[in-house]
Amino acid sequence: QVQVVESGGGLVQVGGSLRLSCAASGRTVSSYAMGWFRQAPGKELEFVAAINWSGGMTYYADSVRGRFTISRDNAKNTMYLQVNSLKPEDTAVYYCAASNMGSRVVVRDYEYAYWGQGTQVTVSS
Repeated sequence: QVQVVESGGGLVQVGGSLRLSCAASGRTVSSYAMGWFRQAPGKELEFVAAINWSGGMTYYADSVRGRFTISRDNAKNTMYLQVNSLKPEDTAVYYCAASNMGSRVVVRDYEYAYWGQGTQVTVSS
């Protein structure tokens, strides 16, 4: 069983930055692929970024590429999402997720078995 818990969300002005963290627990969590998704009010869940088990492969949604950076520290069982140059349309609840398809980046939500409760990011203009 794997558990993931997000933190680091908050209220930030346009152009600001945050670092979201996802702490994972479980015997083999370092072998899992992980990802970030977000859901804005009234909208569907949206893929944001993904990383494979080693951190050697990453992938981003077009809407965040160049502004967001996903990384992980397997020694700490923690994944990060550095979010820069925030825009009002980045306002959403951000979720981290873990998938046992560890060797690749996973972009489809249904391929993730473990989800956190989410952390709110609000960008004010």
